Amino acid sequence: MDNSSANGPVQNPTYMADIRQFFTDIDIAHMGPKGIDLSTYDGVKANAPTIYIHTRQPDGDMPPDPLPKWTADMSQTFLNWIMNGYPMGSAVAAEALMLKAAAPAVGRLRKNVSTLSPDEVTALTNAFKGLLAKDPADPGGYCALASIHGLPAPTYCLHHEPRFNPWHREYLRVFEDALRSVPGCADVTLPYWDMSMPVPALFKQPPFDSYVVPVNLGARYGTNYQTSRYDDAKIATLLKRYDFAGNTATSLQQSTFGHYGVDGYQDTSIAAHDGGHLAIGPTMADQNIASFDPIFWFFHCNLDRMWWKWQTLVSGTTLAGFKSTMSTSDQYWLSAPFSALPPSPPLTATADQTIAQTDIGYDTLDVAGAAGPALMFENKVGSLDALRSFTIKSSAPVSVRVKDINRLNIPGSFQVDLLADGEPIATRAFFQPATPNDCANCRDHGLINVNFRVDQAEILDRKLTVEIHVPSQEEAGTSFPLSQAGNPTINARLLLQDE
Repeated sequence: MDNSSANGPVQNPTYMADIRQFFTDIDIAHMGPKGIDLSTYDGVKANAPTIYIHTRQPDGDMPPDPLPKWTADMSQTFLNWIMNGYPMGSAVAAEALMLKAAAPAVGRLRKNVSTLSPDEVTALTNAFKGLLAKDPADPGGYCALASIHGLPAPTYCLHHEPRFNPWHREYLRVFEDALRSVPGCADVTLPYWDMSMPVPALFKQPPFDSYVVPVNLGARYGTNYQTSRYDDAKIATLLKRYDFAGNTATSLQQSTFGHYGVDGYQDTSIAAHDGGHLAIGPTMADQNIASFDPIFWFFHCNLDRMWWKWQTLVSGTTLAGFKSTMSTSDQYWLSAPFSALPPSPPLTATADQTIAQTDIGYDTLDVAGAAGPALMFENKVGSLDALRSFTIKSSAPVSVRVKDINRLNIPGSFQVDLLADGEPIATRAFFQPATPNDCANCRDHGLINVNFRVDQAEILDRKLTVEIHVPSQEEAGTSFPLSQAGNPTINARLLLQDE
């Protein structure tokens, strides 16, 4: 963020598109101890008259010296925002940042696995073989690192909660560091699998095709459990069923970070994550053992790429920029003690320290299914300020929420089907361990919501019902009783777009 205004004052500014860029990390840190929160919409709105008085030109005394003062255009833009009723608006994607990612000035560049040179493939293969050859008890070996996500170590992974993205970003960094510790592999970086493409041929060859876990994972899996995947055709079918591409594209259209099961980037990005896990195969569909499959690392590398693209689109690649997509109350997990990412070691960063990923970049931020430079950001609306006028269009999509599913009673990952007059119209996956009651994080988030985005025409004058299926536990057509899943309810609301 910078203190600049390019083409005169903005006549109809919004917070997300125009105002939040006026406040830098230094501004936020300077005013925070004084009780003025410049990092969020709520904080700026609450203090807007005071901010204007102290920043207006030519007599404003803020920001403090030696920082540059606001320009007259900035002051007028801010005043216009106040006079127009503090519109929230939605983010505006910078066209120059939409399609390509620059290599970090110092650090690592992660590439599409399909573009690796023969030498890069050899180095990656040697690095994986080096980790696999280590003793299972070696904390820097493949077995021990993979076990952090599930069995046999305590389950540390943080899913369906605010630290989901930071935890996996730090986990990837730790694993990548381990690969680079193998002699001769100091420059290796994790490639990503662009999931608009079939499973790469490289992943069907040793050491990436499967892994035999050399330790006892318990009664369900035993010793020498071997990872497995579906064939290409089934993976493609399930990715389509779980709308991986659609959830990915929708996540990139969110102005706010939001919450899983509620709104914002987190909800639909985690939906894509969960659907991808269930689509790839029995191992990846089980949170207890998913990370033992070597494909896990390339799958999650792509998900981190998507998060970085979203951060880039909404000017959220700094901590201050990221916080501006959140409400004040939503930021608690970016400060101690809530920002911890267990276990430490080997994970050493905190959630807030993962936001500005300055040492790692991606060769491209293109994501199949995402809109181009004209990308419109969604404004999910349950209620609107009375000052705002709006029109409900017949084509407006509807968000259908299945609320308060008790996931703890469901034995493993599952899918939720939304039916209209008995006909399935949408499906969403949910990724969890085979025994969620044994997972502390699962117990902390036992009641979950699942959102569907559907066209009005699909549900008008039709009876909506819900079914839950546990693919690993049932035969086709057998659903999990809703009464055992907490008797969830169905809610619907319109999804509006800022024009």
